[in-house]
Amino acid sequence: MKLIDFAKKLLLPLKLCALGALAGILGGLVGTAFSYLLSFVTDLRESTPWLILFLPLGGVLTVLVYRYFKMDAHRGVNEIIPQLKSGSKIRAVAAPLIFVSTAITHLFGGSAGKEGAALQIGGAGGAAVSDVLRLKGRCRTVFIMSGMCALFASVFGTPLTALFFVLEFKVSKRTLPWAALPCFIASMVAKKCASLSGVAEERINLDFAASFSPILILKILVLAIGIALAGAVMCFAFEKGKEWAKKAISNPLIRTLAFSLLIILLTAAVGDMRYNGSGMHMAISAVEGNSDWYDFLLKILFTSVTIAAGFKGGEIVPAFCVGATFGCFFGGVLGLDVGLAAALGLVGLFCCAANSFVGAVFLGIELFGFSVLPYVALICVPLWLLSSPKGLFENRLFTSPLLALRKKAVYKEEDI
Repeated sequence: MKLIDFAKKLLLPLKLCALGALAGILGGLVGTAFSYLLSFVTDLRESTPWLILFLPLGGVLTVLVYRYFKMDAHRGVNEIIPQLKSGSKIRAVAAPLIFVSTAITHLFGGSAGKEGAALQIGGAGGAAVSDVLRLKGRCRTVFIMSGMCALFASVFGTPLTALFFVLEFKVSKRTLPWAALPCFIASMVAKKCASLSGVAEERINLDFAASFSPILILKILVLAIGIALAGAVMCFAFEKGKEWAKKAISNPLIRTLAFSLLIILLTAAVGDMRYNGSGMHMAISAVEGNSDWYDFLLKILFTSVTIAAGFKGGEIVPAFCVGATFGCFFGGVLGLDVGLAAALGLVGLFCCAANSFVGAVFLGIELFGFSVLPYVALICVPLWLLSSPKGLFENRLFTSPLLALRKKAVYKEEDI
């Protein structure tokens, strides 16, 4: 009996790695299709700007479809992770719904990203496949986490960022060590599948001239404080904008019509569609040194209104845009190289808004290369300390240790 138990324990890592490879293949194929779909609808929107006039129709369709499947209260990744922790049922219909609804948002000009949607597709799709394979317990959890890694890596082309971002969710202390290698395999396999299918990787050329000095370190620390404030404003706007919209207009159909019209009016007032869509083009432009001081504010506004209207997608890429444009502006004020400041803004805002310390460091490496590593590490440490638990995602490992200490102190006082 002991020999059989030992053999089962020995075979478990091999089984998990095989499941990770399977998740990588499936996730790579689905992520490739998702990337091509979003590229197609984005090109179509940019070539026919009048499609934004159909944004209210897209909003109504989204609301009605989610209501039909009784998913109108679904909270995306913030709902999938608690279900994963508890082992409860994850509805498979969430995957095709977010797949299609994100395309609708991008087609008609809503301001949303794609990585948050990819995580939902990977989580819900992984749950559906695990049910078909009759996976239970640790195998099910690892397979779903591998699916989330695979979709993120295939859509954005950053496998290590995908790996550590997913591992930074609070799932299970016992499961986490077992999940690392399968999730790594899933990320690498999915990224390779996407690359072979012709999906372009997100890489940004960063050319800067800066050497470490006490003055430079001080400026980066001041930049970190500014990024933390910008991140707090952004998260507040995304969360409270949706709450206020629901209080102001209780009927979701009327609400999506009203806020869709507001997006159209804002776009007309701006005079172009640079704040519509994901905003990755603006982030790249900021790293190249081209950005207006108000870009980050308008991107926060457009994304907040899009979320309030009930459109689906994600907030990660808009956060990249907000961080990069803010970094370009504030870095210029501080006398930093604006390209470097924009890159640090992109990575730094992701760090504090998504509570992803390790993921942010690898994001900097995978997007900008190893030359930026010392600067990324320097800015991510204070931003980790300044990060708020009320970020874009719940159930994160790397919330601020300062706030954790304060929380423990409060508990001790209450116990007394």
